[in-house]
Amino acid sequence: MSVAIVGATGAIGSALAKRVHASGAVPLLLGRCSEKLGALASSLGGAPTAVLDCSDPAGGAAALKEAPIAEVSALAYCAGSIVLKPARRAALDDYRATMDLNVYSALETLKALEKPLKKHRGSVVLFSSVAVRQGFPNHAVISAAKGAIEGVTRALAAEYAPSGLRVNAIAPSISHSAMAEPMLGKEAVRAALAKGHPLGRVGDPEDSAALAAFLLSPDAGWITGQVVGVAGGRHAVA
Repeated sequence: MSVAIVGATGAIGSALAKRVHASGAVPLLLGRCSEKLGALASSLGGAPTAVLDCSDPAGGAAALKEAPIAEVSALAYCAGSIVLKPARRAALDDYRATMDLNVYSALETLKALEKPLKKHRGSVVLFSSVAVRQGFPNHAVISAAKGAIEGVTRALAAEYAPSGLRVNAIAPSISHSAMAEPMLGKEAVRAALAKGHPLGRVGDPEDSAALAAFLLSPDAGWITGQVVGVAGGRHAVA
């Protein structure tokens, strides 16, 4: 069996790939940078890779036709973006590009992998954001996309339940990653953000990767349609 990881060279994707490899399963590494994919694959004993550009939903899904997908039993769509700007400055193209990357490519990837996923009664993990449950300034663009992810998670869970295919989502708060580095790289900002979480720190990629690995595994075989927060208690604990 193999686990398809979209956005495999990102912070959460690479952490998840290492967990999948350690479990004895085969990670199928998917992303847009062939060099980074190759380096990660080498560190995991030569895991299979395929270049997939999630900014183009149709083209990305088409790339999977050449990938070794027959034994894919699980899918983690870890690709995403952080688009922060006031709503008054957000253009329609901002919303369209963010939906393409975060939502439409996830749906097209799932369609491309539907046959093996259903055959193996597998599991899908998508990624939302803590910002969907609690409003934050300058988050209108990304919250629109991640809110859509939560909606399709529940809809797809209902649609695929008869086949045994499970669909869940993870909603992290801000975590260490290349995308978040412009904020977290500043000590004062990082400290202020940490104080906004009851557990007193910002997230690590392993926090979400650990939950994703569980949700993708048979151990979570009776869990579907859930959106699980990985947010250090933010807006869940007073």
